[in-house]
Amino acid sequence: MGHALETSAQRIRYRRPVPGRRNLLTKTPESPFRKTSERANPMDRDIDTKAQIERHWQASEGGDINAEHDIYAPGALLDYPQSGERFRGRDTIQAQRGSHPADRHFAVRRIVGHGDLWVSECVITYDGIPTYSVSVMELDNGHVVHETQYFADPFAPAPGRAGLAERIPEA
Repeated sequence: MGHALETSAQRIRYRRPVPGRRNLLTKTPESPFRKTSERANPMDRDIDTKAQIERHWQASEGGDINAEHDIYAPGALLDYPQSGERFRGRDTIQAQRGSHPADRHFAVRRIVGHGDLWVSECVITYDGIPTYSVSVMELDNGHVVHETQYFADPFAPAPGRAGLAERIPEA
């Protein structure tokens, strides 16, 4: 049976590792997600990590470029698969974001994760035009070592699905 971590807006579910089955979040010597310093209670660590990611997005929205990049390890990688770009190192990540010419705003729809793997769903508005974004963050010792961001423009729903769908509430 899985555990549930209550948050203010949602429940984050995760499963216990199953003996004999390899799980990306299982802390094994070969796993890239193994923590080098463990806290006594993993749920406390998850609460702290989620709060740290929330601060990152709040700093992004507030234009605090230094606080926005505190979350990254010095040698972190940032990948944008759709453009084929990789940015290596916290200073490089900060420089490319700091030079962005658009007026940007960030609305976080939800943050889910456990241990060292976290996903944020956001709507990033560039000069008033919304773009949906998914950020996948891999952490080690409380710092992002690899982030991959995917971007998608909104599109009109297909008329043939109108009777099947309901509207997603605004964030």
